[in-house]
Amino acid sequence: MAAFSWLYLSAASLCSASLSLLMRFFSSAKKSRYEMILGNYLTCSFVGFLLINDKALIFHSHPSTYLCGLIGGILFVLSLLCMQHSIETDGAILTSAFSKLGLLVPLLLSIVVFGEKPALTQAIGLCTLIAAIFIFSYEQNSIKDSRKIHLFFLLIVLLTGGAADAMAKVYDIIGIRNEDSVYILLVFFFASILTFFLSEKELKQIKQKHSLRDLAYGILIGTPNYFSSVFLLKALNGLPAFIVYPVFSCSAVIIVTLLSLFFFHEVLSRRQLAGLILILVSLALLNL
Repeated sequence: MAAFSWLYLSAASLCSASLSLLMRFFSSAKKSRYEMILGNYLTCSFVGFLLINDKALIFHSHPSTYLCGLIGGILFVLSLLCMQHSIETDGAILTSAFSKLGLLVPLLLSIVVFGEKPALTQAIGLCTLIAAIFIFSYEQNSIKDSRKIHLFFLLIVLLTGGAADAMAKVYDIIGIRNEDSVYILLVFFFASILTFFLSEKELKQIKQKHSLRDLAYGILIGTPNYFSSVFLLKALNGLPAFIVYPVFSCSAVIIVTLLSLFFFHEVLSRRQLAGLILILVSLALLNL
């Protein structure tokens, strides 16, 4: 069981990394903030619907499945809105750092609420990982260039993003195993509805029509996004959350960094290189 869970976790990390790279590749080409995201969520919903063998299960699932799906979809969109607001006030660098630190939410939830107990080496690994993420994401000029740091908004980014990720663990505890696919479908379905209204509002403000190109970009990133959620949930079914979430987040960071060095010819600063080394050390400690 554990071996399969590690395979699922590896697959989730690869899907998450490919999602990040595709979003970066298409980000400069999109006109609307929400069109690509809408295409992504619609694709996830469509793929999720196709992969449910018993379609009647959609209408006869346990109430906890509907509730977790609704809350998960709302948190997905809410975290996106909070990130966009924080980027405008505090810049992309600090926002990205606090967004990555959002893994603290599912970690604390799993330890404090669900009673998972990391060993001493794993606890040290978690502390090292938190420091590593901030070191990797932080730049010296990020605070200087910001007009004023709004710590409240940054903490909201951390909490909403972390809560959105933590819903997978919540469902893993209270959900029904044979309704996993319905839960994931509902998350993306409700996120699609909310994103559609946000997109409509934005398009009216900028006086533009829906962009088929942006929607097409969203379709391309939707498939890895969907399977990232599927594999993450399967990994949580066999491994503790304090292992799954750090490995999932940081493995994706490492993969994206290495591929960015190769394809986009990026150069790591000394601070980023130190953070990357610390991430590798912390992952090793977590797996002892």
